[in-house]
Amino acid sequence: MSHMITAHKQMLKTHGLSVTSVRLAVLEALEAHAHADADMIFSTVFEDIATTSKQAIYNNLHTLVEHGLVREIKPKGLSCLYELRVGDNHHHVVCRSCGTVKDTDCVVGAKPCLTPVDTHNFLIDEAEITFWGLCPSCQKNKSK
Repeated sequence: MSHMITAHKQMLKTHGLSVTSVRLAVLEALEAHAHADADMIFSTVFEDIATTSKQAIYNNLHTLVEHGLVREIKPKGLSCLYELRVGDNHHHVVCRSCGTVKDTDCVVGAKPCLTPVDTHNFLIDEAEITFWGLCPSCQKNKSK
C-alpha cells in the first residue's frame, strides 16, 4: 500500500468519513491532477473502478469539500475545479486561452491577505482571488 493511500485513509478517518474505494480513488486522482474538473476525476477513477458513476464522483467531491479535505474553485467560464491544497488561502492564475490553472501564494500569507474597504460588518476569514492572463505556451503561440 502506498504512503499516499495510507495518508488519505487516515485523513478520511480523522474527519469522521468512511474510507471507501471511490473516496480513495478521488483523492488519488486529485493527487495526480491538481485543478481537475469532475469529468477528469471521473475518467481517472473509472479506469480503476468501472462500477463508479459520475453521480458518485459528484457526491464524494461534495462531501470532501464540505469536510475541508478538498477545495473547490470556480473560475469564471470554466467548470468547477478541485484540488487537495486546502487551508492556506492561496490564489490562482488562469490562462484566458487554454484554461491552464496554477497556484500562486498569497502576498501576505495570512488569512485574509486583502482587506476590503467596507466589510459591511462581516467577519472576513478568506479572500479568493483569480488572476487572468496568458500562460507562457499561449504567449508563444500568439506571437507566431
